Amino acid sequence: VIFGAVGAGSVFVPHTCYALDNSSYIYDFSNLIGQLFEFQDSKGSDLVVRFCKDVESRSQQGYVDFGRFDKFNHFVASSGYGNFTQEYYGGDLRECENSFDKLGRTSQINIFCGKCSDGKCLGGLGCICNAIYESTCSVSIDLAIPCTKPGPRVFEGFTVGFHPRNSEIVYNGFTQLGYERASEEFSFGTEQRDVTLYLTAVASVSDLVQMPTVKVTPEIGLDVQLSGSGARGIFPTTLSPSVIRVDWTCKKVRDTPYAVEITIPVKNYDSVEFALSKILIIGFSLVCCGGFIYRSRVQNMHGLDAIPGIALLSACLETVS
Repeated sequence: VIFGAVGAGSVFVPHTCYALDNSSYIYDFSNLIGQLFEFQDSKGSDLVVRFCKDVESRSQQGYVDFGRFDKFNHFVASSGYGNFTQEYYGGDLRECENSFDKLGRTSQINIFCGKCSDGKCLGGLGCICNAIYESTCSVSIDLAIPCTKPGPRVFEGFTVGFHPRNSEIVYNGFTQLGYERASEEFSFGTEQRDVTLYLTAVASVSDLVQMPTVKVTPEIGLDVQLSGSGARGIFPTTLSPSVIRVDWTCKKVRDTPYAVEITIPVKNYDSVEFALSKILIIGFSLVCCGGFIYRSRVQNMHGLDAIPGIALLSACLETVS
């Protein structure tokens, strides 16, 4: 998995098996998704962890589910014991109907990078160091695995979105899918000649946000100007967002999109980067038309609108008329 698509600072996460350490550096565990780790517990059953999948107790009597992992579950930095902590919820209900808000059996996995606390499991894909049943409905597992080299440092709590508040381009420091690179699948209406973005950050660290810069590829043919409080370096907060207005002027039409890459430097963190795209084509009257790339996928269209290119043709006809 590559965490930088536009540049070294563009951080996006296309999967759920990752965690941030206590310094906000990202660790990617996608290579271990589904990896089996087995441990024979004191009851003679085999406790099985399928990493970032589920936890089961297996015996001659059958399988007992001790929770499943999904994007709503926790994978966070440890508060002191081990390096990371995972929590699995929604296991078997039998005899646990009233446990944990009636969500059934649960598991907590304490992850140690490299080896167990007693030195075991050094090397390889790792192993389960120990497992303790805290109750019939809950088990705590110590798991040693190799941890990859940390990736970029994520500026948590930072958001960039369309104004007035709509979908996010950057959420909690991560560039969202569709904005990590220029894409023709996202488009604005042809009548829109600018777009306004809002920025928010945690107040205590908002002064780390620097003035944004813009790069257009190719360099000639589209003039882009940034203005607004965010472009002047006004610190954004949750209660008082700053605003960046993006204006563009068409100089040269072309049949492939212009990539508008915006970089927001952050002191002591990897820069926040995202890409918007501008399509400028030749219509029936050599009219410059098209718009920024926006969330409008073909699978959400019906009839003629679902035909590739029909939305762009309709936009040009609308502009010419």
